[in-house]
Amino acid sequence: MYEGVIQQLIDELGQLPGVGPKSAQRIAFHILDSERADVERFARVLLEVKERASFCEVCFNIAEGARCRVCLDPRRDPTLICVVQESKDVVAIERTREFKGLYHVLGGALDPMSGVGPDQLRVRELLARLSDAAIREVIIATNPNVAGEATAAYLARTLAALQVNATRLASGLPVGGDLDYADEITLGRALEGRRSL
Repeated sequence: MYEGVIQQLIDELGQLPGVGPKSAQRIAFHILDSERADVERFARVLLEVKERASFCEVCFNIAEGARCRVCLDPRRDPTLICVVQESKDVVAIERTREFKGLYHVLGGALDPMSGVGPDQLRVRELLARLSDAAIREVIIATNPNVAGEATAAYLARTLAALQVNATRLASGLPVGGDLDYADEITLGRALEGRRSL
């Protein structure tokens, strides 16, 4: 345990996802060793993100205005929606340059043990989008792990009841992994080989 502001910094950094006590300590000492101008720039960027970044009013991807760059792009196919868990998954799919439609970011996955049900995700907003437009296909691109598969199964049942064509990413993605860690080739092949649910 350190004293005062150093320990406070370590504690705050330790609350970030994926940052354990040792990493928090290393980052804190890196900040302490950095030039004041570098730390001030970093602090400004953090505050600017909180002021300027928000979620797209259409798809809930990260945006700096009311709509994200994907929703604003007139070249995108509005009849095709790819449903993902998080905004980082949009970035992973965009890196493949295979998908030309729009997105819908759920904001997580079903996890009853943690109290995350359909009402805690943006399922209602997805259904509203489907009633407003002529959607020919919804690609369910949730992570290939237990929570992602449960979410995909729930969405498949819900969309089948609405007679919406739903597909799931094809195999090729590692089970138990995250889309964020898949390479472009594997993710591109998974998009090409998607299947009906």
